[in-house]
Amino acid sequence: MITIKNLYKSWGDFSLKNINLEVKGKEYFIVLGPTGAGKTLLLETIAGFHIPDKGEIWINGEDMTYIPPEKRRIGFVYQDYLLFPHLTVRENVKFGLKSRESQGRVKEVMKQLGISHLADRYPETLSGGEQQKVALARALATEPSILLLDEPLAAIDQRTREYLREELKRVHREAGITTIHVTHDRTEAVVLADRIGVMMNGEIKQIGMVPNVFNKPLNEEIAGFVGVENILKGEILENKNGVALIDTGKLKIYAVTNHERGEAALLIRPEDIFFSKNLLRSSARNNIKGRIVEITYLGTIFRVKMDNGLVAFITKRSLEELKLEIGEAVYASFKATAVHVLKS
Repeated sequence: MITIKNLYKSWGDFSLKNINLEVKGKEYFIVLGPTGAGKTLLLETIAGFHIPDKGEIWINGEDMTYIPPEKRRIGFVYQDYLLFPHLTVRENVKFGLKSRESQGRVKEVMKQLGISHLADRYPETLSGGEQQKVALARALATEPSILLLDEPLAAIDQRTREYLREELKRVHREAGITTIHVTHDRTEAVVLADRIGVMMNGEIKQIGMVPNVFNKPLNEEIAGFVGVENILKGEILENKNGVALIDTGKLKIYAVTNHERGEAALLIRPEDIFFSKNLLRSSARNNIKGRIVEITYLGTIFRVKMDNGLVAFITKRSLEELKLEIGEAVYASFKATAVHVLKS
């Protein structure tokens, strides 16, 4: 378990501000945030590379705030691997182990990561994915109680990234090590995290399970970062039995909320909107007609924008079945429960 209490740390003109965080034992916790949010500085402070200006860091029930890094039993993996170029894979993994215990442990962790066949190779002969697996093996070899991962998949290609995501999940499941993984990649958070903390401008803004954070962000800044493309301003006209009618000026939208009258922001994820050529009878309370003004291919899905400002994600199959084209009139439908309302 890791507990961080009221942590502050200045670094140049940047600072971590009032970080409060509790990571459970054996949990895979992801700190998700944009570049420059302070994610690496937070990891390095947990590892003991920096002393906090204020606050405490507890690991497994012990106050580690002023304990040196080598006594914290922490494994650390950076995005750029930091392997020793003059050492073989075996020697890199062995680094940090006492000689008498090292042989068996090195073989064990190399087998676990599937890199035994690379034992006598040097880092310069390895692919990015192979180098990252060696870096992970080296971090695991000392049997740390905590594993810290700093953007571990950022420097590799998409296909290798997908493979290593599954490897990280497998290794965590087998080893059961409490893990903090920082990233700017939403997909990594969805695939790997037990819980996530959204970090911006040196502060943890929201903590929760992935569905809760992605579907119910606490503010518009978080919403935009976690992929909510429909952020609308409006006024709540009425609320009947927990279903509000909200006027955005262009649209009138129903939303499930406890908020009464007044100004509000409406957040709708693009994947919660579906299209039809004709008005369908369904459980969707919102059925809004408009014309398609933009269709963008994103690799696995299409992003479709309407003239009323709504944005939806749809599959290639849906696009082809509906024969959607720019300029075509369609209905955009979504449930009242898909609308998250923030009171202004």
